Amino acid sequence: MIQSVLVGVDFSAASRQALDKGSAWAARLGVPVVALHVLQPPAPMLPEAQIALPDPTWLQEMEQQARAQLAAWVKEIPNAESRVAWGSPAEELVAACDADTLLVVAQVGHTALARLLFGSTAARVVRHAPCDVLVVRAVDRADEKASPRRREDH
Repeated sequence: MIQSVLVGVDFSAASRQALDKGSAWAARLGVPVVALHVLQPPAPMLPEAQIALPDPTWLQEMEQQARAQLAAWVKEIPNAESRVAWGSPAEELVAACDADTLLVVAQVGHTALARLLFGSTAARVVRHAPCDVLVVRAVDRADEKASPRRREDH
């Protein structure tokens, strides 16, 4: 039985659609929705063979900005919570759920080469999640308006 809906948010238009779909499912099921944004730690830089770690103040500002932006995204969703984590998006999303979670992620269009080189967060989540995963296809809103059929009818 689904006890919560967890939505991965990267602030793209596709993740906005995933949040909309995830919050609709949460409302239907009468469960809370959690929006999770994952910040990826910047790699250390090597200027002139010296390792330069990112400034902690800058990292805190990044996190505060992400928290503020995520809070704005969920402010009108009843029974919603926002969380920000650091790490790999796929790993953090999988770690944040259990068997009673519906995990919602957006499928973002990548070229075949990008998928081959970097993989897909959605694909990794589907392979490793301990729960059901809803992968929301990104819909171009212009295409959606031009089509007489709604996307869900496909």
